[in-house]
Amino acid sequence: MAEHPFALTEDSFPDFRADDVLVKPASEAWEKAEYFALRRRVFSEEQQLLPQDKDEHDFQAIPIVALACQCGMPNAVVGAVRIYQPQPGLWYGGRLCVAAEYRRHGMIGTALINEAVSRARDIGCERFLATVQLCNEDYFQRLHWRTLEHIELLDQIHAVMQVDLEHYPFMPREISLLPLRARRHG
Repeated sequence: MAEHPFALTEDSFPDFRADDVLVKPASEAWEKAEYFALRRRVFSEEQQLLPQDKDEHDFQAIPIVALACQCGMPNAVVGAVRIYQPQPGLWYGGRLCVAAEYRRHGMIGTALINEAVSRARDIGCERFLATVQLCNEDYFQRLHWRTLEHIELLDQIHAVMQVDLEHYPFMPREISLLPLRARRHG
C-alpha cells in the first residue's frame, strides 16, 4: 500500500495536556502517591540528584500539588512542592517540581510557590527559606526572594534564599489557573 502524506500515525498528534490546573494541599491518597511519583521522576530519574527522594522531612511536611483537570475534575499531579516547620516560626519549602510536559504552562511553578509560602504564613510562619538550584535563583528573585548565601549541595551550587513574606499571597489561591493564564496571555 502506498504511503500518503496525509495519513494519520501515532505521532500525528501531541500528547494531551490539560489547560485547567488547580494548586492545593494534597488531601487524597492518589494525590499523595502521584506527588511522590512526580518528585521521584524529576529528582531521581530526570536530574539524577537524589538516589532516594524521600527524607526525614516528609514525615512532617505538607505536600502541595498542582492538579491537571479535565471537565473540572482533577486527574493527574503535574506539579509538587513541600513545606515543613523544623522549629516554631521557621518554615522551609523544597522539592519544587513540575512535570516535563507542563513546564511551558507558564504559571504552575509560580502558583505552587505562592500556595506554599501563603499556606505557611497562614499557620504562623515568621521566616520562610528554601535551598534553590542555581539555575532557578533569578526566577525566585522575581517572586520576592533574596539570596542569603551560596552552598554546595549534591555536588552542585545552590542558593539559600529567604522570601519577603509581605508580598504573599500575590495571586489568588486554590482556584483554577485557567482564567488567570488566559488573562496573562490574552
